[in-house]
Amino acid sequence: MTDRRLSIALPAWVDDVVDWTQQYPTDDARMRLAISLAAENIARGTGGPFGAAIVEEDTGRLVSVGLNRVVPENNSILHAEMLALMLAQQRVGSYTLGAPGLPAHTLISSCDPCAMCLGATLWSGVRRLVCGATRDDAMQARFDEGPVFPESYRYLEQRGITIVHGVLREEARAVLERYAAEGEIYNG
Repeated sequence: MTDRRLSIALPAWVDDVVDWTQQYPTDDARMRLAISLAAENIARGTGGPFGAAIVEEDTGRLVSVGLNRVVPENNSILHAEMLALMLAQQRVGSYTLGAPGLPAHTLISSCDPCAMCLGATLWSGVRRLVCGATRDDAMQARFDEGPVFPESYRYLEQRGITIVHGVLREEARAVLERYAAEGEIYNG
């Protein structure tokens, strides 16, 4: 009989490096958190070079974080954004972060999302998406980002999601480059 359960958890070190009581009032502060998660994930050998966070837009209160766990968990969907979204929805008790009565939420991603994560962003209920490194930066590091087009972003914007690209891009790109020099590129 096969196991029908799936258990997903962030590495234990996350609680050692994330201050859950700190507020993140600016896009730069939020992106520094996502980039630090990506860099720490590489340094500790617990996954790939991508980090993400979900915050309440108006207050900057941290709701969840995510980091890439594809290789250690042998699971192609365990991207940083996916984990951050899943954990945020679990924490607020709703399958959508846009449910009535909830504050507006922002997804911060250390890199422009791949096709899968961009699709999940649409259905997640977040109202803003803030990105660091670009799709081209990820592809330069040999990651295949899938079918993401300018029209993909326009579609999300038409559905009410504000998108900001290039926040602390150089810092985020440096993490990708460091990983590309020594890490396993799992979808390139």
